[in-house]
Amino acid sequence: MIQVEAGVYIGAASDLKDAQDLTNAGITHILTVDSEQPASPDGPFRMKYVYSLDESSTDLLSHLDDCIRFICDACEASKSVLVHCHVGQSRSAAVVTAYLMKCHKMNFGDAYAKLQQLKPDVKMNEGFVDQLALYESLGCEVDVTSPQYKQYRLQKLTEKYPELQNVPKELFAVDPYLSTCSEVVYRCKKCRRTLFRASSILSHTIGNGPTAFAYKKMSNLPSGDQTQCTSYFTEPVQWMEQALLGVMDGQILCPKCSSKLGSFSWCGEQCSCGRWVTPAFQMHKNRVDEIKHISIATLKS
Repeated sequence: MIQVEAGVYIGAASDLKDAQDLTNAGITHILTVDSEQPASPDGPFRMKYVYSLDESSTDLLSHLDDCIRFICDACEASKSVLVHCHVGQSRSAAVVTAYLMKCHKMNFGDAYAKLQQLKPDVKMNEGFVDQLALYESLGCEVDVTSPQYKQYRLQKLTEKYPELQNVPKELFAVDPYLSTCSEVVYRCKKCRRTLFRASSILSHTIGNGPTAFAYKKMSNLPSGDQTQCTSYFTEPVQWMEQALLGVMDGQILCPKCSSKLGSFSWCGEQCSCGRWVTPAFQMHKNRVDEIKHISIATLKS
């Protein structure tokens, strides 16, 4: 068990065996990030358990804000908290690093370096490193409406449900055709059926254009507008569910007129700009129209 700062310790499951040592250190809160929930040590300890495997595919990002809130609750009450996993090297290190990033306004590199200096055997798996980098880009706040987070969730669900038969319902965005909203929506160019909202578009960094398609011998083509995206990549919408489940890829057809709108692949597809998007739900821009809502008040002014 190592003290990271006043009130915050990092350790291993073995540190729970001696309740007196915990009491002597002033620890009142215990946060376990492990694949097994430990027995509560003797004493009035406040326990929190987060199920987590030390694997790159594990979604730890979604739990970070909740874990940090538990740590802060202890610190604000002038108590001490022990954050531990099985051996105190990866899962607990990721949570403590996230805590330093959020509560001390540190970037990932500095926070991780500080922890490694205090506990040299700390070594997070690559998946957790990537998740903390994403956490930093999100401003150390898990915003479930962020396109970055939505894309991350899609990737994790693809890893978790390889057969794509039992994908959670919450994966699919609400069908805008069944509800009204004031935001920009996109309709089928042929039948005018509303398909998705602007908030469902998952943006990505523009790729390298034709040079990314060297395997198609396009590297000698001039770049110009060819680096622009000719499709929208979206989160899956409720009307797509029957077509997406149980198959790895296929066409996306309008639910009303069946005209082809684009394609999908749980393994990913390459955008026209050259960027690879995984998983990919691609709607061709020339098959849909953008519809903006203009208020009456705006027209009168």
